[in-house]
Amino acid sequence: MGFSVNTNAGALVALQNLNKTNASLNVVQGRINTGLKVSGAKDDASIFAIAQKQRAELGGLSAVKASLDRATGALDVAIAGAEAVSDLLIQLKEKAVAAKDAGNDTASRALLDNDYQQLVSQIDTIVSNAEFNGRNSLNGTDDVVAIVNSDASSNISIAAQSLSAGSLGIAGAITSAAGASSELAAIDTAIATVNTSLSALGAGAKRVEIVGSFIEKLSDAIEVGIGNLVDADLARESANLQSLQVKQQLGLQALSIANQAPGTVLSLFR
Repeated sequence: MGFSVNTNAGALVALQNLNKTNASLNVVQGRINTGLKVSGAKDDASIFAIAQKQRAELGGLSAVKASLDRATGALDVAIAGAEAVSDLLIQLKEKAVAAKDAGNDTASRALLDNDYQQLVSQIDTIVSNAEFNGRNSLNGTDDVVAIVNSDASSNISIAAQSLSAGSLGIAGAITSAAGASSELAAIDTAIATVNTSLSALGAGAKRVEIVGSFIEKLSDAIEVGIGNLVDADLARESANLQSLQVKQQLGLQALSIANQAPGTVLSLFR
């Protein structure tokens, strides 16, 4: 094409290249600003959709962790209560054995029975106050339940235990040797029952702990996977930024030179 003051092909080409450089520069600056190479569906629709699905999975696992934390709290409270009941049963056995002693008189047994009844009442006090988040797993009604997957279709359930004095069969008096003997047998049975309950609660707490550890690792793995999909390589983007800034400056110079080209037409008329 010859010289023309109406159409400057060189300037148009230079402008197109400069626009491409500016567009690439905007992309790189966006990645640096957000830290993401895929921040929306426009960047990469398929990758963004996969990342969003995994983010939803991660959100579900956050709810699972919260559920497991609540279960851990409930089990910790229940275990603490059951251990306290177990300690009280040991004290009750001591009182019952002392009351069974034929060497004790009626007055002594009455004093022992008074202590005995106070300890029995303390068992019920502990059981009634062993609550977490409004639920009590020592009164036989509130099972400890926790979800273990992101759609809440599966859960862990640890059965509630019945550890009140009445449930344990400790409701008598030790004012006589016969009564003490009867209560002693009931206490031995109660101790075995509480030990079984402690075993069930402890095993349940360990299971919740194991699942919680797995969910934590799974969440971390998914988060890393999302990062691999959408995170920008900032070292690479920094190098690209410097390269594009140089190209932009060169493009501006090329456009300036191209815009000066029509001026050479004037030399033809001198």
